[in-house]
Amino acid sequence: MPTQLQHNNTDNFNKKFPIKLLCDGVKSPSNLGALFRICDALGVSEIVFFNSDLTIKSSRLQKTARSTQKKVLYRISTNIISEIDNFKKEGFQILALEITDKSISVENILVSKNKKTILIIGNEQNGISENVLNLADKAISIPMFGENSSMNVVQATSIALYSIINKLYIY
Repeated sequence: MPTQLQHNNTDNFNKKFPIKLLCDGVKSPSNLGALFRICDALGVSEIVFFNSDLTIKSSRLQKTARSTQKKVLYRISTNIISEIDNFKKEGFQILALEITDKSISVENILVSKNKKTILIIGNEQNGISENVLNLADKAISIPMFGENSSMNVVQATSIALYSIINKLYIY
């Protein structure tokens, strides 16, 4: 029978992948904290926040992040358009996690192995801004089988990041 391991008995890979998360207007301290936590767990190299209510000292963010905000590189951008332009010049592929008429399911995306990647996620209510969405190389989405047409931004980001990392860097 398996024995559950405690945190101090767990081997972590402590690996960073050349993938960055660009957050377009994510506001909730709980979601922001959970994004730090999932980015740490999945080896995301950096989080870039734009138009977000990022208050690192927020007790809600800190409780949800469980100190990962101290481990994951992050910064705040004041011009998301120029950020994306710079990322493109640096050779990043830009993926937007959004349901659109041209979205490709995460399991069907064709991406170059080991290619530097930006994943853009959007605001909890309105998704990714149209001007930002138009700059993406591809829109990706997660197939859903229930009646609701959306899921929480953190859960969706977790699924997308895991899928991308598996396709690009692991298998």
